Amino acid sequence: MAAGETLLYIDAIMPSDATDATFNPTRTPVFSADEVERYARHIVLSEIGGPGQQKLKKASMLVVGAGGLGAPALLYLAAAGVGRLVVMDDDVVSLSNLQRQVLHTTDGIGEPKTTSAARAIHALNPHVEVVGLNERITPDNALERVGAVDVVVDGSDNFATRYLVADACALAGKPLVTAALGRFDATVTTLRPFETGPDGEPNPTYRCLFPEPPPPGTVPTCAEAGILGALAGVAGSLVALEAIRAVVPFGEGLVGRLLMIDARAMRFETLTYGWDPDNPLTGKSPTIRDLSHHRRAPVEG
Repeated sequence: MAAGETLLYIDAIMPSDATDATFNPTRTPVFSADEVERYARHIVLSEIGGPGQQKLKKASMLVVGAGGLGAPALLYLAAAGVGRLVVMDDDVVSLSNLQRQVLHTTDGIGEPKTTSAARAIHALNPHVEVVGLNERITPDNALERVGAVDVVVDGSDNFATRYLVADACALAGKPLVTAALGRFDATVTTLRPFETGPDGEPNPTYRCLFPEPPPPGTVPTCAEAGILGALAGVAGSLVALEAIRAVVPFGEGLVGRLLMIDARAMRFETLTYGWDPDNPLTGKSPTIRDLSHHRRAPVEG
């Protein structure tokens, strides 16, 4: 805190109509005057308010991949005031990234994406703690990395990683926001399979939606097929919105719903999906109880 900076208390910025049962009116300073002004447009929202902003400040999130999806998501999560962002990526910034990965700059070409991300986040919001992990997520470290945070965002660009992250989050009981990009299309959904839905059945897993990954080589990579850069910003922003919702619930999220974006037709559609009793993770006869099956094949690049 800068010298002479005033501290405000959570009860001083709680909306008059807030009824958050977790609110504790102890006079523990949580926001500086700078933070109150920075987050003013959140604080006046009755669905978020002072207590919700406090939850965001206390929250930690793991973002897997600081690329097309992770880059815009990280910017909006930092701007929202998420207290701790763990960025996991073993790649370096390249010139071809800059067409869509808005977190990085020309000056950062050649440096680790985690370093570039930390610099950009600190410049945007110095109140956010950034932890850069210059490594891949693997079957050996996934549960540890996922278990250390409150929410996970998967911005990876391959199926092997998506299934690994989804399985790890389901086993660890952590909310996951996962998305995928195509040339002119994108999808976003939120997974909370460790909870029960309104119908009394378990919430669906990633494997309820996509039981098996496509055969290797059947889906072209971004480098092979291309991608509309602005589409990554749209999908990444929606990912950030869902991650914020996982900390401060409001409205109806994407649990059990797949949001599909068609940029060519400028159409947004939602597909509802449910729990599959035959899924191998949380079904009636589960066969996946750890991540050992992911070691049979290396994670795709």
